[in-house]
Amino acid sequence: MKKINILLALCLSLCLSFSWAQTPKGSVLIKNGTVLTVTNGTYENTDVLIQDGVIKKIGKDLNAPSGVTTVDATGKYVMPGIIDAHSHVALDVVNEATAPIVAEVRMKDVVNPYEIGIYRALAGGVTISHAMHGSANVVGGQNATLKHRWGSSNPEDIIMQDAPRTIKFALGENPTRVHGRGNGIQPRSRMGVEAILRNGFNEALQYKKAWEDFNKAKSQKGSTAVAPEYNERLQTLVDILDGKIIIHCHSYRADEIYMLINVARDFGIDKLVFQHTNEGFKVAPEIAEYTMGASVFADWWAYKFEVYYSTAFNAAILHRNGAITSINSDSAELIRHLYHEAAKTQRYGNLSDDEALSMITINPARQLGIDDKVGSLEEGKHGDVAIFEGHPLSSYAIPQMTFVDGIKYFDINEDQDDQRQQVSPTETVEPILLTEHNHRCMQDTEHLFETASALFQMNQ
Repeated sequence: MKKINILLALCLSLCLSFSWAQTPKGSVLIKNGTVLTVTNGTYENTDVLIQDGVIKKIGKDLNAPSGVTTVDATGKYVMPGIIDAHSHVALDVVNEATAPIVAEVRMKDVVNPYEIGIYRALAGGVTISHAMHGSANVVGGQNATLKHRWGSSNPEDIIMQDAPRTIKFALGENPTRVHGRGNGIQPRSRMGVEAILRNGFNEALQYKKAWEDFNKAKSQKGSTAVAPEYNERLQTLVDILDGKIIIHCHSYRADEIYMLINVARDFGIDKLVFQHTNEGFKVAPEIAEYTMGASVFADWWAYKFEVYYSTAFNAAILHRNGAITSINSDSAELIRHLYHEAAKTQRYGNLSDDEALSMITINPARQLGIDDKVGSLEEGKHGDVAIFEGHPLSSYAIPQMTFVDGIKYFDINEDQDDQRQQVSPTETVEPILLTEHNHRCMQDTEHLFETASALFQMNQ
């Protein structure tokens, strides 16, 4: 009897573990909305049926299956869930600033499902964000693509497990400041950044060959071959070379953007996305030809010298040149307003509604390698949907509901006065720090502002 009880307990434990491991999926019928598919046009007075987390049918006069909730979207706009290709929401730490290459660290190990920014993002219609390592390193850590399943206590639940692997690179002043001026090691210059990349990839090729030689030798009869020492850092670089990981690179200046394009071409790398890319408009044809595009700010620039030369027409110029272009937030606050950021491309570039919306939906999905699952309203894709009062590109648009995998995670009519969970009631929405000593990303920047102020006064 005791053995039977133990077996029953084990079976129950396994069943519970299996049920807990299942990502929750929902079903809902959204009726009579103006459906903005992004990829297949706009449909008036149209229904969207989501079953078990997947868009089952888009059409008119659909009936809800038994037990499926109906949402009346009459007079409202229904669009794909917004995707932020550059975010740090839900991360407890951002930088591992101890070496120029730290490819072995992973952001998924520090995802915090209780981060209130997840809920605030949902309130802006954002269903997916790309949780990125910081920009202190030439080769930073591996990123995590997150689904905003607010309310989960398990970090695994908010990680999009079937998304491709991605990694953060950084060019320019950030790595040179942290390592060159901060620690007195390479890189101290933009030349040093390129050298770090080339040396790192060449070492990875040697590491890969060592393993290939060992695997070939060990199959020989009587082999005494000894395996090379496993190195997670080099193996990750090998995975990049083998096309298993998408690079997302912090960049500003056109010269360094073109430099990385050349490095990537020399090593046969084509899975590359540029982030920020403020001077991308100068090398737009090259970005379109050799990379997976650019994820840019709508109109941020001049907040430091290397990003001084930019234009609000950047996104439109990149797009017109054929580059896959997305608009990101890089901010726990701006993530709630990405539909406003997308609308700026109509003011600066005269993009159509679908072109503007693509920059916060299907284009970031393409850059993250998840466009077969999300980014547009199509039958068979995930039921990630945002409902707006007013057109999403209007200044007066107000998000009403947000669904992830068919489950409603935000409803403006059910929004409580205080949605904080495990957050101190005295904590500010976003702590404002002039310097971040833990990872030194802002180290030694004070003199830049002093110099700028002095130059400004001289010109008065």
